[in-house]
Amino acid sequence: MKNEAGQAARQPVAAEANPIYEDARRDTVQEHDHNRITLAQTQAWDASSRTPVLFGFVIALLWLMVGTWLGDISSFKFDWPDLLVSEAYLTFGRLRPAHLNVMVYGWASNAMFAVALWIMPRLCHTRLHWQRVALAGIAIWNMGVFMGVLLLLLGTSDGLEWLEFDRYSADPMMVAGALLVGMSVWKTLLARKVHHLYVSVWYVAASFPWFVIIFTAGNLPLYQGVESAAVNWFYAHNALGLWLTTINLGLIYYLMPKILGRPVYSYWLSLIGFWGLALFYALNGMHHLIGGPMPSWMIATSITASILMVIPVVAVGINQHMTVVGRFGAMRYSPALTLLVLAAMAYTAVSLQGIMTALVNINRVTHFTHWTIAHSHLGLYMFVTFSLFGGIYYILPKILQREWPSAALIRAHILLIVAGMVLYVVALGIGGVLQGLSLLDASQSFQASVEAAKPWLLTRSVAAVIITLGHIVFFMHVMWLLLMKTEPGARPASPFHAIIPVLVEDRTGAHEGKPS
Repeated sequence: MKNEAGQAARQPVAAEANPIYEDARRDTVQEHDHNRITLAQTQAWDASSRTPVLFGFVIALLWLMVGTWLGDISSFKFDWPDLLVSEAYLTFGRLRPAHLNVMVYGWASNAMFAVALWIMPRLCHTRLHWQRVALAGIAIWNMGVFMGVLLLLLGTSDGLEWLEFDRYSADPMMVAGALLVGMSVWKTLLARKVHHLYVSVWYVAASFPWFVIIFTAGNLPLYQGVESAAVNWFYAHNALGLWLTTINLGLIYYLMPKILGRPVYSYWLSLIGFWGLALFYALNGMHHLIGGPMPSWMIATSITASILMVIPVVAVGINQHMTVVGRFGAMRYSPALTLLVLAAMAYTAVSLQGIMTALVNINRVTHFTHWTIAHSHLGLYMFVTFSLFGGIYYILPKILQREWPSAALIRAHILLIVAGMVLYVVALGIGGVLQGLSLLDASQSFQASVEAAKPWLLTRSVAAVIITLGHIVFFMHVMWLLLMKTEPGARPASPFHAIIPVLVEDRTGAHEGKPS
């Protein structure tokens, strides 16, 4: 929590008369002075979360590989429509929603469980509480995901995007799983040994009640027709903003200052980002239904809330950029920092793109086109997945007490996924705009819009193959790390990972101000 101390030190002298400032200073500086952190304490907190964190990461990686293959086959079907059509479970209508659900609930959510269970003990200065409850939660969650995917491939679907899993069998298990993991997180929070809460705690702790509320609301079998569409997009948009976004922003806010060895640029900007997201994001979903049979006030409210999102997005963007500025050279030493910086940049980009897409004139062109797929992958992959990859690169060596075995595999993984995703997003973005313009041109047939997108869809499939190669490299590298044996007392040989990179150590002289 020294970063708050660093912020306090930058405040003007006149501010010290402010009782709010005095309270914050007392909560941070004085509290931290009484809670000096030792390496043994940090290792003890990591050890308390080791089992559920490893469990979450390993299951997440298995789902990542499953979801990757489902996505690849779905993409290839745009280029070769007759590919694998002999069996119903291999048709596009089942594979595509299975891909989406596996990546969101199988890969990302399991990795986020692990991140949350690792980060809370460190920021609360206590061991992970109710470890077995968290383990049971992850297991039950994955039983629900497996049941949902199996039924989906067999033809049972609720028919709502992001909510295709069967609401009577799979979804209750997922709610129970999230509740149990959330109980462990909150029990650890309530047993904390520090008074002041770093912003990552706000993001991580809030994610669990938010997810349970929106997921339960989205699955209630009470809505039909237009109401059902409205609730569907209330859930789908908030699943991104109040679940996938929050834990990953918490992870970036924790690891970025820690790896760089400097405090976050502004603690107050980080709070503006959190409360702005909490206030405005929940109303955004209806902009997906612009042009639909919805009440005009509902659409107008959603567009207004979408535009207001510029406040927290800019606050987070400035904060994260100013934290890194001048230290970009440290990315050469830390794959975790490289991926976290790219993820932070993608968060800003996808958020501003989403605000722009909510405007009626732009939405008219991009809606119902491949632009939307490019936009979602910019958020779900270049922000969420890059952030989780960065977290795994940092957390696994801490948990396992040994270093990554191959710097070459790390470089190969990062190069493949970055190159693949840039190609993916650019290709579908261009193809989507051309498709939309063709659809709006009354003189052109629908077939013309298909032909306009066709070369860009083939480029997307090439990008998908590149990304798959990156996932295979990463999966093999993680398995190597998990199964390798190290000699007692052996020093890690990898040049990538260091607690304080040499470059940063030279410029700062110390790691004062890092989050604990």
